Amino acid sequence: MTDIVIIGGGIAGLSVAARLAPHADVTLLEAEDQLGYHASSRSAAVFIEKYGNTVVRALNSASVPYLKSAAGNVLGPRGMLLVGAPEEKDDFRADASDFELVEISAADAIKKVPLLSRTKLGFAAFREDVFDIDTDLLLQSFRRDAQSHGLAIHTKAAVTAIDYQNRQWLITAGGDIHTADLLVNAAGAWADPIAGMAGIDPIGISPYRRSMARIPVPGGYDAREWPLLDGVNERWYAKPDAGQLLVSPADEDPMPPQDAWADDMVLAEGLARFEELMAHPVERVTTNWAGLRSFAPDHALVIGFDPKQPAFFWLAGQGGYGFQTAAAASQLAADLILHRAPELDRDLCAQLSPTRFR
Repeated sequence: MTDIVIIGGGIAGLSVAARLAPHADVTLLEAEDQLGYHASSRSAAVFIEKYGNTVVRALNSASVPYLKSAAGNVLGPRGMLLVGAPEEKDDFRADASDFELVEISAADAIKKVPLLSRTKLGFAAFREDVFDIDTDLLLQSFRRDAQSHGLAIHTKAAVTAIDYQNRQWLITAGGDIHTADLLVNAAGAWADPIAGMAGIDPIGISPYRRSMARIPVPGGYDAREWPLLDGVNERWYAKPDAGQLLVSPADEDPMPPQDAWADDMVLAEGLARFEELMAHPVERVTTNWAGLRSFAPDHALVIGFDPKQPAFFWLAGQGGYGFQTAAAASQLAADLILHRAPELDRDLCAQLSPTRFR
């Protein structure tokens, strides 16, 4: 018997485990043979405080102090540069306003990223306070904290059955049966199927594919100090990584929960959009991958007890904001589970609660 079973070993599950383990007997179940295998290992690993809707942005802001202190600071300087063609003026200015960027000259943008074409670039805007996140360091920091307080982790433990009897959960996973008073659903793209297995009405958590290609830097530039590059209307984005560039077509194709892979045509189209403002073409792709970003219908996270089953707790719908919001989201989850007054304000908690869908 354990107090709490968490289903899902990504950033959501590990972060809430770290918050709960000092106060309860906690077990974490992960279907794969390693933690953080799905969306958490395929993140663009960037912190943009002004990214997402107002609810997500509030969680981003609330997470900053932890991210700056966790494991000695998991944030590193990057910056963000929005670029647009001359004919994209209106959409460019809307995006620049939304991200609260400062418009700069095309010449200044090219100084930051000399790959940009002098003849094709029309507009640019920048902000300094966008950061790389050391996602592996953050995951391992949460894992170490949780295990130091007794967290039991079971990998290769795909959940195959969930029953609720005599006010206890019986969870069959990896051939074993785990019992618990409380079940935390941190299953990412599988959040709704896990709920259904537990007899809980789904919320409508929908997975969408996001693809990524790693390419040699066109033109042979040293890109290590370049900012994150973003196309207007998020038609693509790119960032330096390990001496090369990561380029995403910023796709959002609906997919069933699965081990996602990139579609060659989607990548090719995204790279073509990226090339439109560049002085040199993409010559080849080193490697590619895809992950699933899972959204609730209103694109805000879902954090709270299910209104029809108070022994079932939702921590889902992280979308593309899992690492950005993990510190604040896990703190709220732990506050609610441990019956403490949340640090976040009441209105924000209500906008995150699963009761908004019931």
